[in-house]
Amino acid sequence: MKQFPVQMQNISRRQAVAQAGVLVGAAFSGVSISSRAAEATLPTANTGGSFVYCLNTATIRGQKLGIVKEIEVTAKAGYQAIEPWVGAIETYQKEGGSMPDLKRRIADLGISIESAIGFPQWIADDDAKRAQGLERARFEMDLIAQLGGKRLAAPPTGATDLPRLDLLKAAERYRALLDAGDQIGVVPQLELWGFSKNLSRLGECACVAIETGHPKACVLPDIYHLYKGGSDASSLRLLSRNAVHVLHMNDYPADPPREKIDDSYRVFPGDGVAPVTEILRILKENGGETVLSLELFHRKYWEMDPTEIARAGLEKMKAAVAKVMNR
Repeated sequence: MKQFPVQMQNISRRQAVAQAGVLVGAAFSGVSISSRAAEATLPTANTGGSFVYCLNTATIRGQKLGIVKEIEVTAKAGYQAIEPWVGAIETYQKEGGSMPDLKRRIADLGISIESAIGFPQWIADDDAKRAQGLERARFEMDLIAQLGGKRLAAPPTGATDLPRLDLLKAAERYRALLDAGDQIGVVPQLELWGFSKNLSRLGECACVAIETGHPKACVLPDIYHLYKGGSDASSLRLLSRNAVHVLHMNDYPADPPREKIDDSYRVFPGDGVAPVTEILRILKENGGETVLSLELFHRKYWEMDPTEIARAGLEKMKAAVAKVMNR
């Protein structure tokens, strides 16, 4: 029998029933990326979902291109969107780069910033570290907003080791992050990290997001991290279309085993044993629009031409999507 974290065991039956109803009933009522106006109509239950193709710049991070070249590679390879690392944007700004110029360049190339990657310690147990982390998160979200970006990944940085966090306390901290995002106009997404001692499972992330009581609370899953943390991909069925805005796309080999595998083993979708088709089918059936952001850390890919890698990844993602869209 699976042993669930103590804090999840302590949830009452009434809470569990309420949470289940919220999940299935589209509890996360944040605006989906397909509706840029607040009043836009959501798809009906019978409408199939759609996908936006995005490049997470981790995939070409090893080439050390800088944010300007990363944007150019993304557009040249044919993506609709980019998920940059905040550190690259910050470096660009420190070196005298103009944020308005960068925003125009992104727009002129016809791509958007659907999400961005940062690592503020917003969830740390230490009060001082958490306060600093929240300030750092505000800074990162402001950088993203200056470029017209929409979201920031919010992994459990600062709480990847023991002790175990109480999920309701984690929800309070995520709520504070969401409130900060509201002031700036960027949505922080609760990111699943399979290797972490906290928020390594999809159920934990869903519980924390629900308990914030915030309409824009959402979860950022990752195919590799679902596997690494031991979450079954079918559990994604319990999340509404507004609960998942972005999915980190990747695959993984059968060897090494889950306990020993790390980020460096990620491969293109379809090149491993991950249930990619099942995951995409679930998202399609949810009826929303999901950003598929290719996030790889494979050293071999970092040694190759970045545009070729980006194009190959896009072709692999499109092939994976075709399997579910043609049925």
